[in-house]
Amino acid sequence: MTQFSPGRFQVLPVIIKNLIIINAIVFLAQLTFDGMAPQSDMAVENGFVTDTFALHQFYSPLFRPWQLFTHMFMHGSFMHLFFNMFGLWLFGSVLEDVWTPRRFLVFYLACGFGAALFHLGTLWWENHQLMADLEAFVQHPTLQAYQAYYSKYNFGGLDYVNQDAYRILTVWQNDPTNLQFAEQAVLELQKHAAGSINTPTVGASGAVFGCLAAFGYLFPNHYVYLYFLVPMRVKWFVLVYLGVELVLALRNSAGDNVARWAHLGGALVGFLLVFFRNKTDRRSFY
Repeated sequence: MTQFSPGRFQVLPVIIKNLIIINAIVFLAQLTFDGMAPQSDMAVENGFVTDTFALHQFYSPLFRPWQLFTHMFMHGSFMHLFFNMFGLWLFGSVLEDVWTPRRFLVFYLACGFGAALFHLGTLWWENHQLMADLEAFVQHPTLQAYQAYYSKYNFGGLDYVNQDAYRILTVWQNDPTNLQFAEQAVLELQKHAAGSINTPTVGASGAVFGCLAAFGYLFPNHYVYLYFLVPMRVKWFVLVYLGVELVLALRNSAGDNVARWAHLGGALVGFLLVFFRNKTDRRSFY
């Protein structure tokens, strides 16, 4: 059984250590300063720090270019922070030890940036029809169009029950010529769209998945221990893990609030970076 032990290296390399410290400080800043500044009308009230530095999609008025980097230092909960930092240490510390600190930092940021672009691309694809439907309704706010929108986006379903939208539908059906209900419907659908496009994305997961993919490529025959007990070759562990992420992403599993396409995007960027760099340097396998 071939194992990799980081004992002959630094257990906590300098870049890994500083990334963990920065992520912890930013998380404390989120807890401390979110809510201390007024929200914009289109915000989803996640707080000043989150609305300013978390990643928002291109459709959102809250999107800023720097969010492509800043989002990877933010987290939604302590457990989210803990598991990302554990994964960063578990896979990234080995990479930093066999590379240089500077190279690892560039690699890490590139994976996070690539994951963000991948995530934004999938969000654009998922929401471009929503924005088109909203614009069409704003131009021609009819009862029939409202009923179609209400049904298409499952306003009355088990997973999403919108009482205001249902009230508008009921009273408008009883008085189809009342333009006041059309105005209320426009505002309600704009609020619904804002809730979809202003939802922030935070976390270092995309960059960590890049580290996971690079580790699997460079150390394919070493072992990791599932639940600290069951040995498994790294190449199979990575393939199974990414396969599960892909299946869940394709199923578009709503409710878990996980940016799985960002995970896969980060893994793809990480794999491509080490693949092309090591294409002519077979000695880089371990």
